[in-house]
Amino acid sequence: MEISGIISAIVIGVIIGVLGRLVIPGRQRIGILWTILVGIAAALVGTAIAGALDVADTDGVDWVEWLIQIGLAALGVAALDRARARR
Repeated sequence: MEISGIISAIVIGVIIGVLGRLVIPGRQRIGILWTILVGIAAALVGTAIAGALDVADTDGVDWVEWLIQIGLAALGVAALDRARARR
């Protein structure tokens, strides 16, 4: 992976992580670094899922792919928040 691919994955991960965090109501007890890491993971896994469902390459904006990524980020943020609440 080239440096431009890594930078774009980080930028997209930040956006996906923040959007995933906004979807969940209430206050989350995880930091911004965890939000970014969850967003990057959700972006990568969401892209793979969208590719498997054959909705990754469409004309225009890939709304289904974005929704999958945001949903995965919301699940990841909620899971981390619950794990931190149990401690």
